[in-house]
Amino acid sequence: MKSQQLKWALLIVLALIWGSSFILIKKGLVALNPFQLGSLRIIFCSLFLLIIGFKSLTAIPQGKWKYIALTSLFGTFIPAYLFAIAQTQITSSVSSILNSLTPLNTLILGALVFGLDFKRTQIFGIIIGLIGTILLIFNGAINNPNQNYYYTILILIASVCYAMNVNFIKKYLSDVKPVAITTGNFLVMLFPALLILSFTNFFSIMQVEKVSHALLFIAVLGIVGTGIANILFYKLIQISSPVFATSVTYLIPVVAFFWGLLDSEMLTPIQFLGAFIILIGVYLSSKK
Repeated sequence: MKSQQLKWALLIVLALIWGSSFILIKKGLVALNPFQLGSLRIIFCSLFLLIIGFKSLTAIPQGKWKYIALTSLFGTFIPAYLFAIAQTQITSSVSSILNSLTPLNTLILGALVFGLDFKRTQIFGIIIGLIGTILLIFNGAINNPNQNYYYTILILIASVCYAMNVNFIKKYLSDVKPVAITTGNFLVMLFPALLILSFTNFFSIMQVEKVSHALLFIAVLGIVGTGIANILFYKLIQISSPVFATSVTYLIPVVAFFWGLLDSEMLTPIQFLGAFIILIGVYLSSKK
């Protein structure tokens, strides 16, 4: 396959994988609590990456491990639990749309904390994105009184964590191979995730049939939605550009929305408008 065709194929595959992550979280929560789900997601992915990437750990300089620990905390560990907790109260569709604010938050943190330059168009993008977020959240809260939209704050915090992670990698780990960073991240997270899981009642319920079914969803989420997806994403960056690779952000909510439709989720017309405004804001904020 030619490079031009391959990059588009990878982009579509990544959108399908990451767009499906939110419905997998929802299915996992049928039998697991958020802390069990978050821990198992990390554990499955850690074991997978250690099998395929253990040798790459020698490429990480000793002085870089503190940044590996920071990126593991912000890039996966905290968000894994925040998304699981949030989706006990809000739909997977709304969760995926709010997740698309990550590039916008990356710009804000990059400018305020890491001293990166930005343009006026990007400022407009930030403002527009915030307007869309307010529309989406407040209209959802009004039309879905059975859902607690205060939990959307957890998704926003998770997107800020992702943004911190991107900036940390850009500033401190740009000279370390992506596979080594990812494998190092999950090596750091494996033992805390096992510790958290041990404090839940998971081992006493793991033989229950619906728990076994949930484990299949979380295994797919961890291995495919996190491990394999990261490998494909880094490959996409290598054969294209970071700008092209991060454009997958615009496609993820579309995939997640259609999964939500199949699972009887629906957005109001105003929420559709809010989602569209958010994507416009993300697009403008990512323009160079």
